[in-house]
Amino acid sequence: MHGTLSTDLERFVNADGRADLVHEIRHKIDTLGVEYLYLQFVSVTGRICGKGIPADHWESMAERGFQLVYGAAVNLFLNRHGQYMGYGPEAAELVGIPEPETFCVLPWDKRVARVWCTLFRNREERENPGGFLTSDSRGNLRRIHDEFQKKHGLHLRCGTEPEMMWLKKDDLGNPAGGFSNPYCYHIDQFESLRPVYMKVVEYSRAMGLDIIQGDHEDAPGQLEINFTYDDCLRNADRLTTYRQICAQVAREFNLIACFMTKPFMGVSASGCHHNLSLWRGGEDHQKKLGQETRRAMDEVFTYRKGGENTFMPDGDDPQMPGEIGRYAIGGIVKNLDALTAIGCSTVNSYRRLWDTGFWAPVFKDWGFQNRTTGLRVSAPGRFEFRSVDSMVNAYLMASGLLKAMDDGITNKIDCGKPEERNIYAAMDAGKQVEKLPMSLGDALKALEANEVIRAAMPGEMYRLYHEYKTDEWERFMHTTTDWDVKTYLDYLP
Repeated sequence: MHGTLSTDLERFVNADGRADLVHEIRHKIDTLGVEYLYLQFVSVTGRICGKGIPADHWESMAERGFQLVYGAAVNLFLNRHGQYMGYGPEAAELVGIPEPETFCVLPWDKRVARVWCTLFRNREERENPGGFLTSDSRGNLRRIHDEFQKKHGLHLRCGTEPEMMWLKKDDLGNPAGGFSNPYCYHIDQFESLRPVYMKVVEYSRAMGLDIIQGDHEDAPGQLEINFTYDDCLRNADRLTTYRQICAQVAREFNLIACFMTKPFMGVSASGCHHNLSLWRGGEDHQKKLGQETRRAMDEVFTYRKGGENTFMPDGDDPQMPGEIGRYAIGGIVKNLDALTAIGCSTVNSYRRLWDTGFWAPVFKDWGFQNRTTGLRVSAPGRFEFRSVDSMVNAYLMASGLLKAMDDGITNKIDCGKPEERNIYAAMDAGKQVEKLPMSLGDALKALEANEVIRAAMPGEMYRLYHEYKTDEWERFMHTTTDWDVKTYLDYLP
């Protein structure tokens, strides 16, 4: 009906070399004793969703995929009016096709492996049957990055700094404060969580995360454990895997792995700074990470190395990036309001911006080694995007940053000079600096008005993201909080 290899789905399944990879997975399943597979994708908000199947059915799933209601891409949640968000019950079912190169055994139960999937429209849809599903944030990032590389001959490498908090539980399983005291960089507080973070490191290395450093941050139970930067899609996969690992370790230690941005006021929130660089060339290299028996495909342990970092200074000033880097900064700063709707994606995110004194960025500017700005050059050849927190969907964030940098490079947007002063001192001296949006509602308005960043959410993605996050904002505005009661209960006699 549609002709041989006429759809995106058919071309994906029949791509050169894929049959060999599918056969290789069967060999791994049999030799490693894998009995069960998680076929995973990521929802609009960054949740890991999917299905589990017995490993006996690997080949049929690799060819045909699994079906799931379209609404699963939007967490299958109801809005405040009791209606399913994004797609109703009459909608068709998406098709998830596994990517064999992402096969990785779960180190906490070696009978189970996970495989990332790309999502497609149903084969029987009247319109664009078997097309790429545009509500697949992970698939969108791959395609947006491919377009960027074809246009500019550059690729994005990214490293993320995932802060999160380990919380204790009371007898009912509710949060009972952070496990450790809020002492930044204190080894003794770090040591108190050693059994926890050592298990996280063990599992992370087994799943391809090259752990490079960790420390105790300055909130109760707050740790930051970093892994090596890489191609932006693989980095987003690893950040998502890291969260999955933390959730498992929390179960093992009867703790809560809290990625909520601001569970406590008066101490630092959990950010997720994105360190960015645009490169030409380079090659993929394997990392062993202590594995004698590798229970994953080579891609899981692959990192891009070498090539030309175009953000490196090209003049006499060591603090000024090269021309491409300057244009990229210009594009990010220009579009920072709309990017904040992705990087600070929840109502709680803005507690981080309002609780002043804890180095959260609230101003639309850039600097060199300056933590009071929304973007800084953190080291030669590397930018740190700071308007992003621990609840971010990393696939949407990388897509948005690619679109902002494309805007800057294409239109040669001048980034101006870096701000070396504390931004508050600069403002006292008369500098005019705009604030970032200071609520989710304002950020969503900025995103709605920004065609550049909306292009990072192609097809149905923007509609779904806007609907989901607008409902979240409206739910908050529709709620009486403890603060309301304490402030207004006896307001009048």
